[in-house]
Amino acid sequence: MAIGLLYYFGNVYQRAYYTALGVIPEDLQFSVQAMLAKSPDAIFLPLWFLLVCGLIVLLVLGWAGQTLSGPRHAARRSKVILWLLGSGLVLLLLGFPVFFWEKNLPTLPGGWAAQFVPAMLVALGATLAFFAVQLRLTHDGETHDRPGRTGDRLWQSGGALLLGLLTMTLFFTMARYASMAGVSNAVAAAQDHYRKSQHVVVHSRVILQHHAQDIRYKDLGDRAGPYRYQYTGFRLIAKSPSRYYLVSKTADYKSTKVVVLPDDDTVRVELS
Repeated sequence: MAIGLLYYFGNVYQRAYYTALGVIPEDLQFSVQAMLAKSPDAIFLPLWFLLVCGLIVLLVLGWAGQTLSGPRHAARRSKVILWLLGSGLVLLLLGFPVFFWEKNLPTLPGGWAAQFVPAMLVALGATLAFFAVQLRLTHDGETHDRPGRTGDRLWQSGGALLLGLLTMTLFFTMARYASMAGVSNAVAAAQDHYRKSQHVVVHSRVILQHHAQDIRYKDLGDRAGPYRYQYTGFRLIAKSPSRYYLVSKTADYKSTKVVVLPDDDTVRVELS
């Protein structure tokens, strides 16, 4: 299951990265190993954030359970359960509309906040409500000789639903983060003029028609053999089994024009 999740998040990251650069992700045919290798870039920060938050939540829940345990705290425990349950349900009701329709709400802040605040509201609401269920199931039976079986089953079912909702929300949030990280890194690479990509010299049998800026062209004449037309100033951003995806080394994100060359005998590509 862990391998499947890593593959999924790596796939989301790769698709977002190359789509932002104007490359067709389906054409690249990445291997499973390539997807897994990119998954840390997609989920490292949110995974650590969730682990830290989970540790804090467990500590708080343990402290609350110890503080409110025992029959003499029954009244206070009931108030805390109602407060947690009510607050969680309110956050769920507030978060769900924003979670699904945030694009239609002009008052929502832009950028990363617009992407993650709604989902985290739902996650926080589900967490608070789940705490209420846990406190109810763990301690409420202490004040009754024969606790109601039907009531306990209802609380257990509600807890399972809340836990499932929390899991789905966190999964969706991490997938959204992976997509945004892919786009953000693609923009950063373009704004850095693709400095980490390989230099490319293209030797072609025919004159290339392209719109990339600052590409130097030279006709080497008959002495160069069939590949007489030389093009310098390209960088390689992707390679599929049948195509090269090239950009100008001076381009930024807004001015990038992707040049697609076939991987056949019409061109010879030098990488450095």
